[in-house]
Amino acid sequence: MDIRRAALGLLARREHSRVELLRKLLRRFPERLALIKEELGVLSQEGLQSDSRLAEVYVRSRAEQGRGSEKIWAELRKKGVGDEEITAALLKCDVNWLENLDRVSSRRFGSSSPKSITERAKRSRFFRQRGFSYDEIGTLF
Repeated sequence: MDIRRAALGLLARREHSRVELLRKLLRRFPERLALIKEELGVLSQEGLQSDSRLAEVYVRSRAEQGRGSEKIWAELRKKGVGDEEITAALLKCDVNWLENLDRVSSRRFGSSSPKSITERAKRSRFFRQRGFSYDEIGTLF
């Protein structure tokens, strides 16, 4: 079946959420929505597609890149992963977000502390864009 082959080809490259696969397959097979949904159900039952597995892999990967939990959460939501899967992945990954923030801070700014309120605000914006919470950022200054 063309739909199954296309879906497996996408999954062979990287993990995809069910919603991502649906969107991509609909672009290729616009008239076959029912067949696509059926095939996605089969792939999920066979364990070939899993939103939970995607969330775990994604959390670990993005945390290693220096992203905070809030940004990771938003990115996974955009991919169509449910709140329960995201929460479980964030808990399961066992990332120390404060250590992660400290590592990002050291890499970006060295060991120096901000010299002015303006510099502190600039750093805070940088960390917020990376997805760290205000509470986490507050531990740096």
